[in-house]
Amino acid sequence: MTRTLTRNRVVLGLAAGALAGVLAGCGGGNGGGSTTSTPPKKSVEPAVTQVKADLIDFHIALSQKTFKPGAYAFVAKNNGHHDHALEIEGPAGEHRTKTLTPGASETLEVTLKSGTYEIYCPVDGHKDLGMKTEITVGGTDAPVNKTPPKSNGY
Repeated sequence: MTRTLTRNRVVLGLAAGALAGVLAGCGGGNGGGSTTSTPPKKSVEPAVTQVKADLIDFHIALSQKTFKPGAYAFVAKNNGHHDHALEIEGPAGEHRTKTLTPGASETLEVTLKSGTYEIYCPVDGHKDLGMKTEITVGGTDAPVNKTPPKSNGY
């Protein structure tokens, strides 16, 4: 019985020591210790440029005239009296909103690459009635050649 009692005391002593070590590692919570926290993560998402696209009976008015390669959110709003939609066609493919009733709007997210794009209304021949425009996306999104030019031996 003495052995069992001694063993229980040793186990209790070890448990108490472990608990004291854990509490000491926590800093005691007295406000005098220093705490460290990790800074919030920065967003790595590219910035999205918003462009208003007013769809007026047989005309498209964009809020921006110049474009660089990157992410865009075209906010198409039907300010006309007929159903309209917005389609963007070019090097980044074809992107289209649903058909919008007068007063309705929809956002079309597109990542534009360098090149020329046609923007038009694909509904009922509206494009042929003049509901179209063209944009050129400038700049470069191609990798830069980092090979130095060959020297002529001079």
